[in-house]
Amino acid sequence: MIVTESIQVNGRKLVKTFSDRNVMIERDGVRYDAAIDPAGSGRTYTETDEPVFSEQDMRR
Repeated sequence: MIVTESIQVNGRKLVKTFSDRNVMIERDGVRYDAAIDPAGSGRTYTETDEPVFSEQDMRR
């Protein structure tokens, strides 16, 4: 499921979007492990089936 969280960085209101299934999210053909956008931007994302890998996973 796509999850959105309101966050604040340096006084700016932002929205963090990510998948609770630990998969990449996608918008306009570009994939992200998580996205941070200005609040009110209206950007939407969809889940993919591609897993998100951490740096630790890549060292194996």
